[in-house]
Amino acid sequence: MSYPPVVLPRLAVLARQAVPKLLEGVVAPLAVFYAALALLGEHGALITAVSWVYAGVGWRLIRRIPVPGTMVLAAIAITVRALIGFWSGSMKFFLLQPELGTICISMVFLASVRLNRPLVQKLTLDYIHLPSAVLKHERVRRFFARITLLWAFVLLTNSTVSIWLLVHQSVGTYLLVRTTAVAVITGLAVAVSLYAFRRVLRRLHHDPAPAALTAGPA
Repeated sequence: MSYPPVVLPRLAVLARQAVPKLLEGVVAPLAVFYAALALLGEHGALITAVSWVYAGVGWRLIRRIPVPGTMVLAAIAITVRALIGFWSGSMKFFLLQPELGTICISMVFLASVRLNRPLVQKLTLDYIHLPSAVLKHERVRRFFARITLLWAFVLLTNSTVSIWLLVHQSVGTYLLVRTTAVAVITGLAVAVSLYAFRRVLRRLHHDPAPAALTAGPA
């Protein structure tokens, strides 16, 4: 007996779910920040970055759409970052803070593996339903542990590259090179993750089911 096949949603479906969030959370803020930096200078860019986040919160409140907890945290975080940026008088302090935060997140990824609760598994289940029998399979557990380690390394690498660029390059060069480098590294990690996920599910389909599932009534 084998496990029932677990089918990943079509890429188009995943894209429809992910692209709006990517545009709102990554592309649009970066474009707004770039434009404000070029047109208004560093202080104008700081004010614009804060205004963009609060505008997103206000838009949801006006339309009576629930405001995600992550957006509230983002608003608080960017406010603190902007205040530190104004106080220090340096844009680099504003840009350094999220990189330090990313390093902390990478440590959380590592800790989740140590605690046998790999964080990538939780994030995956936000988009794809997997039966509990599949999640308990040793092959699947190893997969999520290894992919979580991969993403911990990816986050740490992105932050290390970003901090080096921030220290040794101008803000403009940092923004351009950092965006390209992070996009390439993250894109490769996404491709590897999807390929490995599909592969483990195909192998799982041919694995024998656990005795608890195959045993008949006593």
